[in-house]
Amino acid sequence: MIHFIDDNKHLYGVELICRVLPIAPSTYYRVQALSDNPHKRSLRSQHDAYYIGEIKRIWRDSKCRYGARKVWQQMKADGLKVARCTVERLMKQYGMQGVWRGKSKITTNSRDDQSALMT
Repeated sequence: MIHFIDDNKHLYGVELICRVLPIAPSTYYRVQALSDNPHKRSLRSQHDAYYIGEIKRIWRDSKCRYGARKVWQQMKADGLKVARCTVERLMKQYGMQGVWRGKSKITTNSRDDQSALMT
């Protein structure tokens, strides 16, 4: 949405576009201010930006095989202190996943006796 507002603000103005779109003008201006001054972002988002670069590097070096646990262990070996749950959260947020070994992931357990009751 921010890119759309940037592209069209010279035609309609920020406030008019924000009135039509579900976004407050203050939100737009806040995002613009943070993109201009990245050092004003929260400490967590600054750390996340650094960690995700390291996570992507380790994950690519492993040919996209490592999961969150092995990426976390490699980060510890490299001297980075980061919580495992942070690595899990960032990998999930950016769609990175390790290789599944063995049986595939089971999402449902079907029961044949239940299907007879439904008809």
